[in-house]
Amino acid sequence: MFVVRPAIIDDLGNLLKLARTVHFVNLPPDKDIIANKIVRSRKSFAGEFDDDPRERLYMFCMEDSETGNIVGSSMIVCCVSWPGHPHTYLRVRRRELFSDDLQTGQVHLTLEFDVDETGPSELGGLIIAPGYRGHPGKLGKVMSMIRFHFMGLEPERFSERVIAEMMGRISPDNRNLLWDYLGRRFINLSYKEADLFCQHSKEFMTSLFPPGEIYASLLPPEARNLIAKVGEETRPARAMLENQGFRYEGTIDPFDGGPYLETMRDDIPLVKATGSYTLNGVDGGFDRIGIVSCTGEVGFRAVRSEYRVDGEHIGLPRASAEAIGAEDGASVGVTPLD
Repeated sequence: MFVVRPAIIDDLGNLLKLARTVHFVNLPPDKDIIANKIVRSRKSFAGEFDDDPRERLYMFCMEDSETGNIVGSSMIVCCVSWPGHPHTYLRVRRRELFSDDLQTGQVHLTLEFDVDETGPSELGGLIIAPGYRGHPGKLGKVMSMIRFHFMGLEPERFSERVIAEMMGRISPDNRNLLWDYLGRRFINLSYKEADLFCQHSKEFMTSLFPPGEIYASLLPPEARNLIAKVGEETRPARAMLENQGFRYEGTIDPFDGGPYLETMRDDIPLVKATGSYTLNGVDGGFDRIGIVSCTGEVGFRAVRSEYRVDGEHIGLPRASAEAIGAEDGASVGVTPLD
């Protein structure tokens, strides 16, 4: 069985290996950065940051209970920006120009550097180990949806607006042509160096990126074609988020050009569908499938499971109840999936 639980410091090595299989700005393959996120996550689950949303972060791991292997991860950052600590992006606009004398015109894309200090929550860090992708247990879907499950159980911990950064197209040697032809003209760092440095500070972006609109027509086609596009591995994640109401609103990551998707927390279907029930029985009659969870003596645990609901009560298979540490009378969180 595959159990989702909070990350612990013993997971550091496995998470580092997972991070090396893909490229994510919010989960880079850096031991110290991942360790810091694990510590923040542990403190967040323990309630130590209840009065400071700027520090709250929840990192989930999926463990194969038979082998003990960590096969996936995902994450929610509760507040990605505040005054003096901005979220940076490029605003994409369409400009129509027309000549009366020539009776012809053109439509141009423009890019303008901007910041957001309003503090949205951000989804990120979704990784499934290569050998477990396409698993019949729909592990990728579970790791993506666990974030909405937790958000539905604890909505007050998150901002009303939620964003998700979709990875742009990265070359096999970890380069990005949009950065090479645009960002690096103003910031003399490689894509990898700039991407990693922004984990510590984004001051260099706000200080060095020029103000005003830049016409994308000035870029080579191979760089221009990366604007708001995602890599092949990111397509399934984007589709899942769009099914939950996330939309591209014309902002992209300034490093790789990948689109930001966004929506309102309370409009997310799975957040709205999540509820809590009292466990009453581990017998049969199961007619639904979803994510079920319990926060007991061992902390938060969740699995994808069959279940049945009868009023305010829920029945679970015995294996599922044991996996999440739920006994009769326990409060069980439920998010329907299929």
